[in-house]
Amino acid sequence: MDAAMTQQQTGTKLKWLWLSVAVIALDLGTKALATAMLTYGDPVPVMPMFNLTLLHNTGAAFSFLAGAAGWQRWFFVALAIVVSVVLVYWLKGLKRNETWVAVAIALILGGAIGNVYDRVVHGYVVDFLHFYWQDWHFPAFNLADTAITIGAGMMILDIFRKPADQAADGSD
Repeated sequence: MDAAMTQQQTGTKLKWLWLSVAVIALDLGTKALATAMLTYGDPVPVMPMFNLTLLHNTGAAFSFLAGAAGWQRWFFVALAIVVSVVLVYWLKGLKRNETWVAVAIALILGGAIGNVYDRVVHGYVVDFLHFYWQDWHFPAFNLADTAITIGAGMMILDIFRKPADQAADGSD
């Protein structure tokens, strides 16, 4: 099979990298604004149950390994780079009808790169979105975390969706 035929069958899902770039730009822009306009650890009420609170996370999700001796920074950078390379190859190999998965991958990729930038440049991830209910506080997060969560949720939902090629030919 020649390259043109393969391209026609698989489509080029790399076109969805624009979404990753948009996530990175929005994430880094909002983190820069939060850093410039907020005082570290000082909550700014926006509405009931939501504050803007500038925090620095040296760990992973929910501050996992935040108290480690510093090795976690480069571990998380390396992990994000490996995951990003895998995601780009996965995106490249998707078929034309796999747009849902392409969007999910692009969101996760953009979020991963946004957070890895913070780790490399600052040594921590900038978080500032802070939800709470009475005395219970959800860990602060950022737009990169939001994109990763939405992308992962889309992938989970995709598991339960009927594949488009099966729906087209009526088979189960």
